[in-house]
Amino acid sequence: MKAFVIDRYGKSAGRLGEAPAPIVGAHDVLIEVHASSVNVLDAKIRKGEFKLILPYSLPLVLGNDLAGVVVEVGAHVQRFKPGDEVYARPPEARIGTFAELIAVNENAIALKPANLDMAHAASIPLVALTAWQVLVETARLQRGQKVLIHAGSGGVGSLAIQLAKHLGAFVAATTSTANVEWVKALGADLVIDYTQQDFDSVLHDYDVVLNSLGADVLAKSLKVLKRGGQLISISGPPTAQFAQEQGLSWPLQQVMRLLSLGIRRKARKQGVRYAFVFMRADGAQLQHISALIEAGVIRPVIDRAFTFEATAQALAYVEQGRARGKVVITLK
Repeated sequence: MKAFVIDRYGKSAGRLGEAPAPIVGAHDVLIEVHASSVNVLDAKIRKGEFKLILPYSLPLVLGNDLAGVVVEVGAHVQRFKPGDEVYARPPEARIGTFAELIAVNENAIALKPANLDMAHAASIPLVALTAWQVLVETARLQRGQKVLIHAGSGGVGSLAIQLAKHLGAFVAATTSTANVEWVKALGADLVIDYTQQDFDSVLHDYDVVLNSLGADVLAKSLKVLKRGGQLISISGPPTAQFAQEQGLSWPLQQVMRLLSLGIRRKARKQGVRYAFVFMRADGAQLQHISALIEAGVIRPVIDRAFTFEATAQALAYVEQGRARGKVVITLK
């Protein structure tokens, strides 16, 4: 089958070539991929930034999102059948959606929202599950609480704003000048243009911050939280708890503990909690998200679509950090 493969780590690594067809396990669903989407995670994996956390074997087929059609199911699969239109974020150990076919454990899959085409459906899983696992699962965001979402025009940010508004929160977001009105249209109550204002001098007494940016923004975010608030980062630094959950070795757990020591100490001093969230595949959560999409509560946002043959260009575009919403790859 055709696939986008990396043979080594590096920014320019990657080629479109042939890869072995997937092996379908008893609990797997074989999916013909019609569309995928490109995430910052894909670029980081390609560069080797997750080698310690995710020790993939090379050559590796990239890709963490898909929408497509079931072509075969394993012997123990109960919930899906050939012909079903589905979407998913595969479990992290078995990524590879930049390919014509992929085998995915049935627990990671959900039926595609009926009101979305394949391209729009493929833009959803990773970013929507990230937003869900930060706001619903970790923060337990309540009606009337205040949340700050950094990078509001990005893939995660654009979905998180919509989800937070649905949960009844007051939503502030940061973005650049060109995207201020667009982010307001997504539902943000207050938008900070980071080129004109320092968010930490404007915002106060927030319950939750969703951080997807660097260490400087992470530290400043502590200033906007009230005591008992939560600083939740999807861009690091990782914690020892995360390392334990990943089943990493004791030495790596200590490395993660040290990496996050500074921000955890600062958070404790201010009476707030720091957490690192590394999104995981979850078909049941994705089914909840499907219901919100079909109800019109959440809508996908696509910046640009690329052909399968232009996967390398799609990755380069995402690495620029200027995409408004998601970047998709169409295979069918």
